[in-house]
Amino acid sequence: MIRVLVSRDAIDIAAEFARLEQGGAVATFTGLVRADDGVATLELEHYPGATEAALARLAEDATARWSLAAATIVHRVGPMMPSERIVFVGTCSAHRAAALDACAFLIDRLKTDAPFWKCETVDGAARWVEARAADDDAAARWS
Repeated sequence: MIRVLVSRDAIDIAAEFARLEQGGAVATFTGLVRADDGVATLELEHYPGATEAALARLAEDATARWSLAAATIVHRVGPMMPSERIVFVGTCSAHRAAALDACAFLIDRLKTDAPFWKCETVDGAARWVEARAADDDAAARWS
């Protein structure tokens, strides 16, 4: 089972986790909006259709590579405040190593492979977030 959702709605961690429990091992990652450098709000934009397709391809790749029973990617868009959930990634496999590796793969690759754009507001001024070399390095380890 693959579940991909891009939404403005808050992420219900308990519901997403329950969907993943299919026996074996479940690994999850939840990302929160950070308040680094005084960020007051974060606005995420995406390219509807293309973003979901990119995330689905990643989930399909992970499912095939690690023989997953389930993979979930839920990503928020729109305005968010620090400490709000921005992303949930979860995997289910017969064995913990596969679930953990697949979860790490998904979060590392979605940072570089999915079309999202971030705009932070600091002291009332908006600034676009540039791609980070560390994200590219993390994604490259799975090639």
